[in-house]
Amino acid sequence: MEIPHAYIAIEGNIGAGKTTLSRRLCEQFNRRLILEEFDDNPFLPPFYQEPERYAFPVELFFMAERHKQLQAELAQTDLFSNGVVSDYIFVKTLLFARNTLPDEEFRLFSRLFRAMDAGFPNPDLIVYLHRPVEALQANIAKRGRSFEQEIQDDYLSSVQQAYFNFFRSQKEHPVLILDLGDRDFTRDDALYEQILARIAETYPVGITTVDQWD
Repeated sequence: MEIPHAYIAIEGNIGAGKTTLSRRLCEQFNRRLILEEFDDNPFLPPFYQEPERYAFPVELFFMAERHKQLQAELAQTDLFSNGVVSDYIFVKTLLFARNTLPDEEFRLFSRLFRAMDAGFPNPDLIVYLHRPVEALQANIAKRGRSFEQEIQDDYLSSVQQAYFNFFRSQKEHPVLILDLGDRDFTRDDALYEQILARIAETYPVGITTVDQWD
């Protein structure tokens, strides 16, 4: 099987499995892997406990780190020779900020974002892994990151809605939404092969949803 998309971005809510899928795709197809580096954000653990107090610094730190990483990784001329898979898109910075910041802080944040969001190549395909909140919480509990155990259902629901609002409004990217429910592609080879088959197809700009699995 060949995948025609040189640059694939795997997206999803917290605990959806985007990093796991990104790693597996890169291992199988010998692609370059770009993973978000969130463990170094010193504001993340206190943010989940006091989101109103730490929202602005946590989002600002994420934006700066994502920009630095993508600027370094995507500037390489040979990057797309074998293809690249990233487990995030830069615009998620704005989506999460809209979800956490009050209006006045968001207006300032948006100005900073627009100044930094320039020159990155667009993904040829965005793959969004959709799972219900219950499945996300089960995955979050399973991987056992202590600072994530405070994440509330309402927060995950609002993140999901922010992604869907963006996908409906954007007119640049083909977006493949894979509705996986609580299915585990790491334990189900048949499901993983179906996911690969879907990713290997080409799609028009806009949303394509897959919610039927054998």
